[in-house]
Amino acid sequence: MAREVALEIAVQDTDGVRIATEVGASRVELCSALGATGGLTPSVGLLEAAVAVAAEAAGEGVPVEVHPLVRPRPGGFVFSTAELDVQVRDVRAAVAAGAAGVVIGALTSDGLVDEAAVRALVAAAGGREVTFHRAIDVVEDVTAALDLLAGLGVTRVLTSGGAARSIDGVDRLGAMARHSAGRVQIQAGGGVRAQDMGDLVAAGVDAVHLSAKGVRPDDGGPGGGGGSGYEVTDLGAAREARAALDVALGS
Repeated sequence: MAREVALEIAVQDTDGVRIATEVGASRVELCSALGATGGLTPSVGLLEAAVAVAAEAAGEGVPVEVHPLVRPRPGGFVFSTAELDVQVRDVRAAVAAGAAGVVIGALTSDGLVDEAAVRALVAAAGGREVTFHRAIDVVEDVTAALDLLAGLGVTRVLTSGGAARSIDGVDRLGAMARHSAGRVQIQAGGGVRAQDMGDLVAAGVDAVHLSAKGVRPDDGGPGGGGGSGYEVTDLGAAREARAALDVALGS
């Protein structure tokens, strides 16, 4: 039987959800300000619209799963009590809005997984899937982190293997997949290109995550970010990624 490796696309709008559906992605990670910050919590309105569009685009099929990122600010992953409270509320709101899962992450000041924070966020998710994001890439003892996350009920980790690009962390990704042995899914993400799919699949990851993004020129003027434009999901890049993953899987 052919091995399955899921495709997840990071999107920032409902058009991205439609593109993810068209190329047969299993999930979208829904976020805001992806390029500028690495991603922040999307609004509840956007999440509700994304869930509705996923159902509409699927027709009689199974909708692409919508998993919002829950991250209240840019920067590191050590959160205050007040910031954790906001995240718990955001997770509950995401579940109420129909999210299939949430993407979270929290560390202690000494660089370990924040067990109490993750426990609270998993509880708030009420049985929906929980992905621990790339905060794991700054954890030194990743095997201990995987063991802890598995025990806390986390479904998967999003990781580049500790490198700037996942292809450069492919050896660590393989080691993580072997250590986890299915207890926690290993999802490769971070600068993923179509030509990387073969090596990532060979490493034994359970899923591949990428943004497939392009930039749409649009001058917002001095109060709107100038002429840098804004990021969108690019259909061509998404199709290329899907085709490359299919080739890597021999499908």
